[in-house]
Amino acid sequence: MASREKGGIWVALTAMLFRTGVWLAKCVYRGGENLPRQGGVILAMNHVSHFDPVVDAITVYRHERVPRVLAKDSVFRLPVLGLLAVKCGAVPVYRGSADAAQSLRAAVAALDEGKLVLIYPEGTISKDPAGWPMRPRTGVARLALDSRAVVIPCARWGTQNILNGYTRKFRPLPRKRVDVVFGEPVDLSAYRGRPVTGPLLREVTEVIMGRVRDLVAEIRQEPPPAEYFRPPGTPDAEPPAEPTAGTG
Repeated sequence: MASREKGGIWVALTAMLFRTGVWLAKCVYRGGENLPRQGGVILAMNHVSHFDPVVDAITVYRHERVPRVLAKDSVFRLPVLGLLAVKCGAVPVYRGSADAAQSLRAAVAALDEGKLVLIYPEGTISKDPAGWPMRPRTGVARLALDSRAVVIPCARWGTQNILNGYTRKFRPLPRKRVDVVFGEPVDLSAYRGRPVTGPLLREVTEVIMGRVRDLVAEIRQEPPPAEYFRPPGTPDAEPPAEPTAGTG
């Protein structure tokens, strides 16, 4: 069995701090054997709460990997949290700017170095009234096709009962159950080597996020909606591929 990935003193310190918050969540894990302990990995997850990055980072750490989270650039300007993000190798996302492509390159470089990159394809916490995944952005497909990293779909459900970002309700006690399920690697062999076009990126994105949505349905024991929720005002045209990041 591979040994735990080394993260250094800052990762250990951050894990210690985050574990305090994660105590609020009674995490139940399934499918952890699907997460490779070595090599480049894209961990694609749903996003339902601003509490997700804390729980998800500790989830990855408990499975012997060090997460590199794609986070909005504004996070890096926050006191304490911004410092921890830098020291732990988080990747800043400059959405809608000339620096967006650099964010993708930085994430691909991390994957090529054998790191694990945690990404929320929706780009923000779900605005679906029932909490199902929204229509994802195509940055996850670009990362997958440019890096050739293993793509692992993962679903987490229950954090919204601790911190609801839209009602602003924080309910730390009693402790809430949070389920996390890792899926099997997504087979993207049929898409590799083809010209990277907007329709191809959308198709690959749908394949990846479809697996995530199925895992959410497995946890909830409910059938998923036939279509992704699209907030009012969402354009029909496919925008250029950008990296995707939470939380917001």
